This record gives sequence, C-alpha cells and structure tokens, in this order.
Amino acid sequence: MPELVNPSRTHGLVDILDRVLDKGLVIAGDIKINLANVELLTIQVRLLVCSIDKAEQIGLNWWRTDPRLTTNVVSSLPASDMEARLARIEQQLTRLTSAAPAAATPKSSRK
Repeated sequence: MPELVNPSRTHGLVDILDRVLDKGLVIAGDIKINLANVELLTIQVRLLVCSIDKAEQIGLNWWRTDPRLTTNVVSSLPASDMEARLARIEQQLTRLTSAAPAAATPKSSRK
C-alpha cells in the first residue's frame, strides 16, 4: 500500500516508451577525428525516435515511397508492353528447351 501513496514512484519502461514515442526524441551528435589539425573523419549522427503517427505529423513519411519497404510498386511498363515482353520470354524459353535435348543426345559414330 505504501507504493500507491508514494508520489515519487519511478515510471516503468512502458510508460517511458509511450511518452517518447508520443512526443518524439531527437539525438544529434558529431564525431570528428583530427590528426595534426587535419580532419581525417567526420561522422554526423542524427536519430529520431517517435511513433509513425508522430513522424507523419512532422512530415516524415519516406517509408511510404521506398520500394524496398512497400509492396505497392508501380511498374514502369504499360500492361501491353509487359505482355509482349512475357510472350517473347516464353518463346525463347520454348526454343531453348526444345534445342537442349537435341544438343544433349550424342551423334551416331561411324564404324
């Protein structure tokens, strides 16, 4: 019962994640490696942690158009061109499969 009365109770991980995802969290940092005043390497880190809803509210929705993440990829070829291309591929496949057994059979040897 003292836990309910104590107002300084720590928040659980779920509460913290809920708050971070709702409001968002930005972590920014730079790492620079210099040798004798010559910059050898610079790494810039920008990390945004938030919910998808919050990201869309602030204008970040790059995952909707990324072809590696979406299944609704729009083809660049019209349907008629795709059908013609498929027909050519099927013809080539038929020619290759019919020519393969003839090339695989040994020629009759002369006696």
